[in-house]
Amino acid sequence: MNNYLKPTYYLDCDHPAIQQTVSQITEGCKDQIEALQKLFLLVRDQIPYNMYAVTGNPLYYKSSQVFRMGTGYCLQKAILFTSLGRAAGIPSRLVLAAIRNHLTPPEVVELLGGNIFFPHAYSQFFLAGRWVNIAATYDKPLSERMGTAVLEFNGYDDTLLPETDLIGRRFIEYVEIFGTFDDLPWQLIREKMPLYYPKGLQDWFNDDPPACLNYKQNSSKSSNKK
Repeated sequence: MNNYLKPTYYLDCDHPAIQQTVSQITEGCKDQIEALQKLFLLVRDQIPYNMYAVTGNPLYYKSSQVFRMGTGYCLQKAILFTSLGRAAGIPSRLVLAAIRNHLTPPEVVELLGGNIFFPHAYSQFFLAGRWVNIAATYDKPLSERMGTAVLEFNGYDDTLLPETDLIGRRFIEYVEIFGTFDDLPWQLIREKMPLYYPKGLQDWFNDDPPACLNYKQNSSKSSNKK
């Protein structure tokens, strides 16, 4: 169990920003469940989902860097959430998966060559003697815009992406689970990418910083010129 509490290259839970945030967020919590509920809300809503945070540069998958960016896609958010759990003294690990989003917009299907998303990840936490699955993937405003149930963690039950939207259409299907990991399996992800994206998402999965950061920087420069 110690492996799920120790800092790693990607889950750098000993980073000062991670430690300070956990200390502030969980102050006064009566137990680990309440602490994790607060950390869940932090990652869900204060780190909004952004598919343009995808990059092939491993630096941007360190939990401290995701926290610094203030945004991320499912894998990055799971890394941050797992790291925060470890900093709170809760055994935590990553689950790597591939999912199918049946409501993927046509333009994204065209970009990706399909509606399967890999790598997808969520977190597992050891609470009350058992592992609990929790995905803090979609922020509340995004879920409301998509017409899907807002992700909620009640302190006991698994919280994964919903199978249907609010009017009953198929939404998320877990296509494959690759297992649990005490750190991000970067090499495995690189090996699997061509199997899921033969059309060439590798062009996007390069060493450049996430596209969303370039957008932020350009927007900031434009604002400063006004």
